[in-house]
Amino acid sequence: MSLLNPAPASNRALVDIDRDHLIHPVSALRAHEARGVTILESGQGMWLRDADGRELLDAFAGLWCVNVGYGQESVVRAAAEQMRRLPYATGYFDFGSEPAIRLAQRLTELAPEGLSRVYFTLGGSDAVDSAIRFIVHYFNAIGRPTKKQFIALEKGYHGSSSVGAGLTALSAFHRNFDLPRSWQHHIASPYGYRSPEGSDPAALIEASRKALRAKVEALGGADQVAAFFCEPIQGSGGVIVPPDGWLRAMRDLCAELDILFVADEVITGFGRTGPMFACEHEGVSPDLMTVAKGLTSGYAPMGAVLMSEKIYQGLADSPGQEAPIGHGFTYSGHPVSAAVGLEVLRLYTEGGVLANGQAVASRFAAGLSRLADHPLVGEARGRGLLGALELVADKETRRRFDPALNIPERLFEAGYANGVIYRSFSDGAIGLAPALCCSAGEMDEIFARIGKTLDGLLEQPDIRAAMA
Repeated sequence: MSLLNPAPASNRALVDIDRDHLIHPVSALRAHEARGVTILESGQGMWLRDADGRELLDAFAGLWCVNVGYGQESVVRAAAEQMRRLPYATGYFDFGSEPAIRLAQRLTELAPEGLSRVYFTLGGSDAVDSAIRFIVHYFNAIGRPTKKQFIALEKGYHGSSSVGAGLTALSAFHRNFDLPRSWQHHIASPYGYRSPEGSDPAALIEASRKALRAKVEALGGADQVAAFFCEPIQGSGGVIVPPDGWLRAMRDLCAELDILFVADEVITGFGRTGPMFACEHEGVSPDLMTVAKGLTSGYAPMGAVLMSEKIYQGLADSPGQEAPIGHGFTYSGHPVSAAVGLEVLRLYTEGGVLANGQAVASRFAAGLSRLADHPLVGEARGRGLLGALELVADKETRRRFDPALNIPERLFEAGYANGVIYRSFSDGAIGLAPALCCSAGEMDEIFARIGKTLDGLLEQPDIRAAMA
């Protein structure tokens, strides 16, 4: 068990129950059994309290999702009121509920131009899965059944469903799952810090365009390729920020190549990068867009696929249109989740949350910039309130630390000991995504605690030896 979680007697029973019965997501199961669970007990604003009474600054918004912060009473009231009025309504059999209908309308008002239809899911993974299924159905329906190949980016993340995990390009999601599938392909990310093209924006954009064009040709041309999926900023791959103009260039190339462009905004949506959606940075309107996380700020499970009218009409007019399209979820458009989503969107647009996030973004950027000079940091990168610090053993050569040093776990535990939670990626980068309600003082405190954490790591003899 970790020294950070010795589990007093009052919590030991829960730790044991967890070990015996609860399977945690994306975990090394034996390591988790040995370590034991860290129990989070309560949250308010930017702060969490664990079961041992430790106060923690959450610099990662739960899992990139609690954008409005913890303890927003208006969101709690919206959920409670809807649960009393109508706790569940199916979307099957032509039924619906007012919250789901109004949320769909509101999303289309806020989304990039042209995304006029909404399909609700339970989260991001099944939103991606739904988008893939709708695309396959669409091309079959319009008489182009050979378009079955899908392309995404290396280091991209598109969920962990049985289908979407193959578009994800992180080894943990493929290992022992027989993924990716034969129709799922990847091209290099616009990863300036590690790219052969370096950080030159024009070179990175041209390399991506060339790679996509070559992949489409290698797969037999546009008649074989259905869609290109990408995150406007790659989240779980290490917060890889493409150069300005990249998203627009890739969207335009997809139109030229006659393949669908799908923007995965599960992480970047709802103010995370500044505007409501990251596509707005370059005025991009995708054919489909997946969202989740910030949609309900994590207060209730919900995701969505937004699609253009062209895609919707193709589905609606498919041969045998009198038969239902066989894709659905029991909880699609759940009225309680939808009520939560409506209130969260109101907080963004009328409650000042989006504006606050935009206001403190400069302070976030300044914090990243300060830590870029730390001896352990090779690159600091970000946009809006989404960022990363990539740690290296050698700044000049950009050499990573030996995996045997177990930097990710040590980073996370050292941060936790200093009262700050962030994402510790497998390659040693620190991922940051503070809530949009973060104050200037809290932002400064986040970076002060991370700086203290890095200083402590630097003092450890094996780290100093690795940097020699």
